Amino acid sequence: MGDSMTAVHNVPDILSQEFADNPYPTYSALRENAPLLWHEATQSYLISRYEDVARAFKDKESLFTTDNYAWQTEPVHGKTLLQLSGREHSTRRALVAPAFRGNELREKVLPVIERNSRELIDAFRGAGSVDLVSGFASHFPISVIADMFGLDRSGHEHIGGWYRAFVAFTANLSGDPEFAAAGVRAQAEFAAYMLPIIRDRRNDLGDDLLSALCTAEVDGVRMSDEDIKAFCSLLLTAGAETTDKAIAGLFANLLANPEQLEAVRQDRGLIDRAFAETLRFSPPVHMIMRQSAAEVRTSGGTIPAGSTVTCLIGAANRDPGRYEAPDRFDIFRDDLTATTAFSAAADHLAFALGRHFCVGALLAKAEVEIAVNQLLDAMPDVRPADGYDPSEQGVFTRGPKSLLVEFTPTPPPGRAP
Repeated sequence: MGDSMTAVHNVPDILSQEFADNPYPTYSALRENAPLLWHEATQSYLISRYEDVARAFKDKESLFTTDNYAWQTEPVHGKTLLQLSGREHSTRRALVAPAFRGNELREKVLPVIERNSRELIDAFRGAGSVDLVSGFASHFPISVIADMFGLDRSGHEHIGGWYRAFVAFTANLSGDPEFAAAGVRAQAEFAAYMLPIIRDRRNDLGDDLLSALCTAEVDGVRMSDEDIKAFCSLLLTAGAETTDKAIAGLFANLLANPEQLEAVRQDRGLIDRAFAETLRFSPPVHMIMRQSAAEVRTSGGTIPAGSTVTCLIGAANRDPGRYEAPDRFDIFRDDLTATTAFSAAADHLAFALGRHFCVGALLAKAEVEIAVNQLLDAMPDVRPADGYDPSEQGVFTRGPKSLLVEFTPTPPPGRAP
């Protein structure tokens, strides 16, 4: 094992409290001094430079696989898109992808997003203050996804509990047995809830995502009930957790930069830029794992074949070798392209890249655009309230714990004050 891979002195461990409080100094030290580091506790190699992480995601040479998801997510979701490869992956992806782009997204999903955002905002717009995390961001994407599937509103509370258990299972880097057990328990409960709904839907198709998945067919392949259930729980975890943190992070970043907040308020066309820069500056997902299929040379040394590789997105997205003044939030930066930020040609790494590029990126973009527009309409003079605390929490996924804001109360549209 080369020198570059030995433990770095005086650099907080990624499982330490110091790292959890603020990972960015550690990321900087890793990029500079140990761009390839063997991490004993997670039994994985950490890579932190933009060029290395981007290459692991794009992987034109088939040096990296997603076999790690067999142990990382399969126990709670079953087998999903994440761990499939080759033809099986492209076929399965082709079955679900249409629901997340173009006409399907415009006609079926946008009204669902708009309604859910409006309902949440109407509950607090007259109050003059709200915690944007607990009062909006943490509920919004779950209710959107549940409505997309055509699930009964009464189940939303249960779904929220299961989703949090799935997230905790995936993020359980230190191997806490309690989180592991809770994740497996949630998987059994979610399956018991979803499988009868999927069977009923096959017999009584509607105009929702679940029905579309029941009937989707590519090259003679259709999804089994188990496949659909696995995709539902994956979408809940990957889709809700990330959008929740992206919306909260975007507002935290804008509130910390009032002139940029004002620019976005005046010109809503800048929301895409604010979202793209949030994904770079404070990504909802800070690390994604891959497996090396062969020996791989990186800028910091060689990774042996068959290793788990932890790709530190939070570090790569602030690599000064890739971005100018990377620790500054700047929606006007010219080294980040908003127009490609939600496609596999993105020049940030928050959605990964290549064939496993996030299938829900355009759904996330639509959710963020609509939510931010509606929130700015309802709170044109939004400002931090007493007790405002944008400090982030989380290691695997990360975002503000709470964002208490105040504003001049507004009546719901179409209703006289």
